Amino acid sequence: MLSIMTTVEQHITENSKRISHVKSLVKEKAEDLILIPDSQATPLSRGKSWKDLEFSYPERTIRLGTMFSGIGAIEHALQRLRLKHHIVFAGDIDANCKKSYFANYDIKEKDWFNDARTFDARKYRGQIDLLVGGAPCQAFSMVGKRLGFEDARGTLFYEFARVIKETLPKVFIFENVKGLINHDKGRTWMVMHSIFSDLGYQVNFRVLNSKDYGIPQHRERIFCIGFHTPVKFAFPAPIPLEYKMYDFLEDYVDTKYFLKEKGIKFVTSHKNHTKCYTQINGDIALCQKRNQQFNWHGDFVFHPMAIGEIPEENFDEFIFNVKEVEEKYYLSEKLRNYVLSSGTKNFKTRIETDLDIARPLLQSMHKMHRAGVDNYVTHKGRIRKLTPRECLRLMGFKDTFNIVVSNTAAYQQAGNSIVVDVLIALLKQMDITKYGEL
Repeated sequence: MLSIMTTVEQHITENSKRISHVKSLVKEKAEDLILIPDSQATPLSRGKSWKDLEFSYPERTIRLGTMFSGIGAIEHALQRLRLKHHIVFAGDIDANCKKSYFANYDIKEKDWFNDARTFDARKYRGQIDLLVGGAPCQAFSMVGKRLGFEDARGTLFYEFARVIKETLPKVFIFENVKGLINHDKGRTWMVMHSIFSDLGYQVNFRVLNSKDYGIPQHRERIFCIGFHTPVKFAFPAPIPLEYKMYDFLEDYVDTKYFLKEKGIKFVTSHKNHTKCYTQINGDIALCQKRNQQFNWHGDFVFHPMAIGEIPEENFDEFIFNVKEVEEKYYLSEKLRNYVLSSGTKNFKTRIETDLDIARPLLQSMHKMHRAGVDNYVTHKGRIRKLTPRECLRLMGFKDTFNIVVSNTAAYQQAGNSIVVDVLIALLKQMDITKYGEL
């Protein structure tokens, strides 16, 4: 009995030291996230801007595995980089995501899974160069726990960690909302960081904003990069934002995206601009987020002249012509009054139009609630909401991406995705080809 009690006491002491160490580590890292602005990010490990870096082994093939795959942001990033890659497995519980995924990427039915909880990845051990995913935040029970792998059981994060354990990828990228670092008073991240380390990975993490990597959207996400073999790694430094949200708009849009004429005068009037009720041609869109009750059609954009008069050099590779716009995308007078109101009760909102940088896109924006965090545009004196194509552009998806689902589903999918350009910066910074196979 004495021997057992001694063993238990030693176990408790060791766990207490472990918890204290992890808390200290997480606090230190969290302070880094808060105190180090992106503009002062750690110098690049390869000595120059990530945009100027070239891949060392472009002939190699990246063996890719993804979980909670959505519409395939990392797959689209690899396509844009023209890197050879093979999708070993991917999966998502959303049937619409599967439809979009199969319409855009080369994958066989046998390599797709619907439910991460029933996915057995053991047969892929040693076959994955890069694993990418991002599970929703879920709190862990900390009572009597040792901050180990089994403590995450019952959460979707556990499934991601389990697949890491089963496949042993050379590199993994775990993306999540910025609030993860403080979720459940920091305990959630404490467990995650501990588990990643226990699985044998060097863990690097930082909050990155898409507006610092070429996309005019204020979207902050935490990116956790795990290397199975320790390396010197610094996150890619921010680059100057060269484009505004306006540059991502379509030339011609179906009339269904436009508001009714009666709401235009309010949005574009000098009086409302002076009082800051509206903002024309702002810089950065607010973040497209998921699981919030605000609609996705938010920031207002004003077109002061006809599209044909806009200098061609103002548009980048994302701008393509669309023949016409459908009437259903215009806001009705009733909806216009709701959208342009300044807030009710304890809910305060700003009425802003024509922002250069879009607000964050939310998967639930299609529900058409308030405009305070939404994206609206004016076109030739008319206000309209963003089209699904424009929302995808603001997530870094080029127009080669096939939209095969309803507008509602397309809005949700874009709002749930990862910004492709941020992934491109990470892939170039780590030189992902070093981990590929011939």
